[in-house]
Amino acid sequence: MTGRGTAGSQTTSKTSPAPGGQPTRARSITCWYSQIVAWHRSRVSNGPTEGLDNLIKRIKQIGFRNFGNYRIQALLYAGKPNGDYSPRCPP
Repeated sequence: MTGRGTAGSQTTSKTSPAPGGQPTRARSITCWYSQIVAWHRSRVSNGPTEGLDNLIKRIKQIGFRNFGNYRIQALLYAGKPNGDYSPRCPP
């Protein structure tokens, strides 16, 4: 009887050859080489944008009928309130 983690079970290594015969790490580095080099040159990441997107998605899960309330909740949740929560009325 063979179960998980026993000598009879098959395990795959992160460096196991892919169907083409080349290890998967080497293939990934080859495919993403220009993007990797660009990051090391500029040190710019899309992390802040992804974080803001995640914040907005979590607030949307609550559900709002009024965009003004949604905007206030997003500002408060982000920790950047400016005190001007009322919509601007034309003069």
